Amino acid sequence: MRYSMTELNRTVCAQNQCNGCMACINKCPKGCISILDDFESYNAFIDSSRCIKCGACRDVCPQVHKAIKKKPILWKQGWAADKFRENAASGGLATAIMRAFIDEGGYVSSCVFSNGAFHFELTNNINDIPRFAGSKYVKSNPGNIYIDIRERLKTHKVLFVGLPCQVAGLLNYIKDPQNLYTVDLICHGTPSPKLLSLFLKENQIAWDTIEEIEFRKKNWWGLVINGNAINPVNVQDFYSYAFLDQLIFTENCYDCQFADVNRVSDITLGDSWSSELVNEKDKGISLILCQSEKGKWLLQKSNSTLYDVDIDDAICCNEQLKHPSNRTKARYRFFENINKGFEHSIALANPKIYIKKKIKVFFTVLGLLKNK
Repeated sequence: MRYSMTELNRTVCAQNQCNGCMACINKCPKGCISILDDFESYNAFIDSSRCIKCGACRDVCPQVHKAIKKKPILWKQGWAADKFRENAASGGLATAIMRAFIDEGGYVSSCVFSNGAFHFELTNNINDIPRFAGSKYVKSNPGNIYIDIRERLKTHKVLFVGLPCQVAGLLNYIKDPQNLYTVDLICHGTPSPKLLSLFLKENQIAWDTIEEIEFRKKNWWGLVINGNAINPVNVQDFYSYAFLDQLIFTENCYDCQFADVNRVSDITLGDSWSSELVNEKDKGISLILCQSEKGKWLLQKSNSTLYDVDIDDAICCNEQLKHPSNRTKARYRFFENINKGFEHSIALANPKIYIKKKIKVFFTVLGLLKNK
């Protein structure tokens, strides 16, 4: 479908509603699309001097061509083998599924952190799987992964594990998904990596010194850089607080079409927060929604421990299965002041929380010094 100049806006989708899935960049035959990240929102801009008005970018954009969502046909909770579960943020199901898929002769694509960036890789090397593990509470960059996946699908099955907006972008991009298997993650929202960079800079941490970054260890949220926590144990840092308090997501996340019980993928993974299996909670329990026969096959091959789950409780404890995260007045205050610094913005967005956390850090550090 071709578009007239009057129909072709400067941005691929509605302004400030870009998911950052990068499907449009992968699809554009003239390479005339670039993503502008301004802390608060993403926008995919079209260079009109090179654009041929073919509409390819809009054809794959999940904000223009809405994803087809499917009702789950199976709900489960459970965990993978201990050796996979131990290093996972939750129950390790993603790791087990990816390993089984490679064992079956397929390729796997998911997000890794390397060379100072959160990006996607495609592999059939079982030794690469640990690099995909762990939650990543920041926007990742799929880069040209859709192009790589399209080429690999000509000869092999491919499993893609990512956020629902990225899955939707990939499904719009791939014309024949017969050999494509997808897993999406229940997502609260994602902040710009520029915010994480700003926070780390204020804590005297340079990107080029980071070899490993962790956002969460089971039921504790806190940034750990190269094995060292930003704050003392059990004292949450301001980036983790801002993420959990829904302050720092990009604008599109608060209108997310994927925050719904109906999903875009073959399997959806999250945390089984409401689980009655209390003796297993500290080890991590995954929530699993299965939407297709492909998904059933993936679960069966993963050889994981699975139990039934109370669906109403599972939805109640995973709000993103009901609605997107909420914009708050504190969020507006945060971004109004972001040019003054990350911590300064937190102090103005929620001064009571800021003061409480500062006091807790002070007394925790003081106690640690006394015990030396």
